[in-house]
Amino acid sequence: MKLKYIFLGLLMGFVVIAKAQTNSKEVLFTINDKPFFTDEFIRVYNKNLDLVKDESQKDLNQYLELFVGYKLKVSKANKLGLQNNAQYQTELKSYRTQLSKNYTTDSKVTKELVDEGYKRLLKEVNASHILILVDENAAPADTLAAYNKILGIRDRVTKGEDFGYLAQEVSQDPSAKENKGNLGFFTSFKMVYAFENGAFNTPVGSVSNPVRTRFGYHLIKVNSVRENRGEVVVAHIMILKPKDGEADSKAKSTIEDIYKKLQQGEKFEELAKQFSEDKSSASKGGVLNRFASGQLSSEEFETQAFSLSKENPTSKPFETQFGWHIVKFMDRFPVKSYEDSKVELENKISKDDRSRLITNSLTEKLRVKYPIKRDAKLYSTLSKLVTNDFYDNKWVLPTDTKKYSKTLFTIGTKNFTGTDFLDYVYSSQKAGTSLKPIEKLTESLFGSFVDAQLNQYNNDNLENEFPEFSAVMDEYRDGLLLFDLMDKEIWQRSKTDTTGLKAFYETQKDKHQWKTRVNAEIYSSTDLEKMKKVLTMLKKNQTVKEVKDKFNTKENVTIMYYEGVYEEGADALPKETKMTLGLSEITTKGDYHFITNIIKILPAAPKTLEECKGKLVNDYQQYLEQNWVSELKKEFQVKVNQDTFEKVKMQIKK
Repeated sequence: MKLKYIFLGLLMGFVVIAKAQTNSKEVLFTINDKPFFTDEFIRVYNKNLDLVKDESQKDLNQYLELFVGYKLKVSKANKLGLQNNAQYQTELKSYRTQLSKNYTTDSKVTKELVDEGYKRLLKEVNASHILILVDENAAPADTLAAYNKILGIRDRVTKGEDFGYLAQEVSQDPSAKENKGNLGFFTSFKMVYAFENGAFNTPVGSVSNPVRTRFGYHLIKVNSVRENRGEVVVAHIMILKPKDGEADSKAKSTIEDIYKKLQQGEKFEELAKQFSEDKSSASKGGVLNRFASGQLSSEEFETQAFSLSKENPTSKPFETQFGWHIVKFMDRFPVKSYEDSKVELENKISKDDRSRLITNSLTEKLRVKYPIKRDAKLYSTLSKLVTNDFYDNKWVLPTDTKKYSKTLFTIGTKNFTGTDFLDYVYSSQKAGTSLKPIEKLTESLFGSFVDAQLNQYNNDNLENEFPEFSAVMDEYRDGLLLFDLMDKEIWQRSKTDTTGLKAFYETQKDKHQWKTRVNAEIYSSTDLEKMKKVLTMLKKNQTVKEVKDKFNTKENVTIMYYEGVYEEGADALPKETKMTLGLSEITTKGDYHFITNIIKILPAAPKTLEECKGKLVNDYQQYLEQNWVSELKKEFQVKVNQDTFEKVKMQIKK
């Protein structure tokens, strides 16, 4: 899925302004008699002129080829009926929903919530809570009982009883039995909004008044507040954890040996390159991408990483679910600036309880924009039909609803009937609303119905209200089609067309070659004198075990050993390694001394198809795409009006 959005993001640079203008006066070209016009081409060219990096794309002849190619691909997608695909329709709808948020929110309220969220993001609160459960739609009597109960508990706290012990005794949060109600540290957007408000608005050491959330009533005690830890960069050396216990003991022994070498003054980066089994970071000296609290899947790793500093840069060996680690501090980054956080915060707000505040604000504006005048007589008739059976989810629609199909109210150009309202009432009873009496409930339901229809009408009418919204939707529609077409015609084909891939491989062998490789044993140490003794032992055909037993102890690791098959120039091979059989002399790189024993030499040779398949599939995709437009030109009839194109050239040059 991520690939699709990356592709669309790149494509929009070209597509974003490629919306056909059917009101142009001159036809530039046709595809199967469908016209494409000069003003669209000129507009696309001018707006993309500063975006393209390839100078050839600024050439008008070349640009026309690109533009025709793009239109051919969209035509092919429509011919295949990809626009009717259910997944395509779902994704298009999802994108519209996302895009519409820019037009269906109150920007002022949104900004206030972003400001508040960012201010809180700068802090992390450690809080405990006591919960008394009560459903958000509970009857008034049940709600009052829960409220009185939480008030009684708060009274006990204010009289000196320990909050933690009380949480164990009375809190209806199951985890309280173990953690005494302590929720640890959290920042904004980690809890439901009402709870967050209670936590951030309560002074340290104090207990809040009862806080109502959808779970029930809470008492919140703020234990401490600290600055947000931000992000950290660390390097690590990892030895993977095997499945069997005996091998796990060996992994632990290995990491301890490496730690001893660090204590002896050897460089972390070099040891990571030699021994870390995290292949994605080993070649970089073990350095990981920076991360914040909660971003990794190991809490133990994060705890160790954030505990380090310039003054205390290296951890002792520790275990996670993945293996054994030693971590080194590299750098720390504070919380991102307001501007850098803004988009992310807006996205979080849209998925949070805060969004209700924005929706309510917009609804008030829509009520002003579209004044509602209901048919009082019809409404009076409808309200009498709603009975107390509603509370038990037993209310049924009248047998004949046609008599209520008269217009109840109008929004813009759309009428809503009495039948529409009755259908809404019927579907609403499942929510279990307990508002009484029934007349008050019916009025509340009418207000909710109007609000829902105002927002829906506003959303449905965006294309008519905002031309730029309509344009972007058209652009995304074509872009999504083009992605699906390329997935079908290029990407999937390159993976499944085994015959074509094999034939392509035969033409590409010279580009996929192994250099000379060796099966080698490598010894390393920072102690040159001991390495000289190792070389003497190896020349006498003594074993690896004999070498390690002589020079390594439980407390002190002097000689490290590893073996494998390495390509000439590989980082794991000492730099001056000669590709010849047998023992090398001692070579030195930085503080390290190496001895290499080459057991076998594998000569340079073409890689098999399987050995280079990843790169080959990528090359095959590019090959197919380069020939794709030529194939489409055979399938579709393209006619370019050259006289008109010459006029376009003159117009652009002016």
